[in-house]
Amino acid sequence: MINAIMHGCNGKMGQTISNLLTEDQTIRIVAGIDAFDNGKNSFPVFTNINECNIPADVIIDFSIASAMDALLDYCAAKQIPCVVCTTGLSETQLSRLEKAAKDVAILKSANMSLGINLLLKILKEATNVLAPAGFDIEIVEKHHNQKIDSPSGTALALGDSINEELSNEYNYVFDRSKTRTKREKKEIGFSAVRGGNIVGEHDVIFAGTDEIVTFSHTAYSRTVFAKGAIEAAKFIAGKMAGLYTMADVIG
Repeated sequence: MINAIMHGCNGKMGQTISNLLTEDQTIRIVAGIDAFDNGKNSFPVFTNINECNIPADVIIDFSIASAMDALLDYCAAKQIPCVVCTTGLSETQLSRLEKAAKDVAILKSANMSLGINLLLKILKEATNVLAPAGFDIEIVEKHHNQKIDSPSGTALALGDSINEELSNEYNYVFDRSKTRTKREKKEIGFSAVRGGNIVGEHDVIFAGTDEIVTFSHTAYSRTVFAKGAIEAAKFIAGKMAGLYTMADVIG
């Protein structure tokens, strides 16, 4: 049995994962970390991660960016592998995450769903065909009105997957309202929609002359992300230090 700590246990994703794991016979939550303890969990909850003294094989993180530094310090000190699902990390935090991965196994993914990770691969092939043909590239993402980071980590990951095939020569444009100029050829535009309880929608648009190719992914519930995070936790438990991705999980 794999023992897991749920970091951000009282958030929507933390609760979804907790509920799923009540029926899993191979992994269980032995402790939770959150800013508050609602008293409704079947495991002990610590409001300060440094006070958690319960042994674990892996940490699943679905929290907020401001909690990341303490989490990485804890993982390195306790030598507990971690699945990092929190988005909106700063460049400094991403660098710190890469440094922590030299001491302990870290799996970082902006999106845990199987479909999105397959899309990341498909986009590389599409880019090699469509970008040289002059197609413009735009990414539109939609999420619920409680999401605080914009654009989404998944949208940025999709952009990065494309840009890697373009030798990282394309610039990212997040706001066109401040300039009145024509669109540059070597740019990837991002648009974010926030409203209602949209779980997650991503459209990658390749717009050419007289034809448009759109790749779309829609998540209808948070369960798809929770299941992916659980599989990632099973994968990384016991792994040697290093930085892993969902590509390692799905092979």
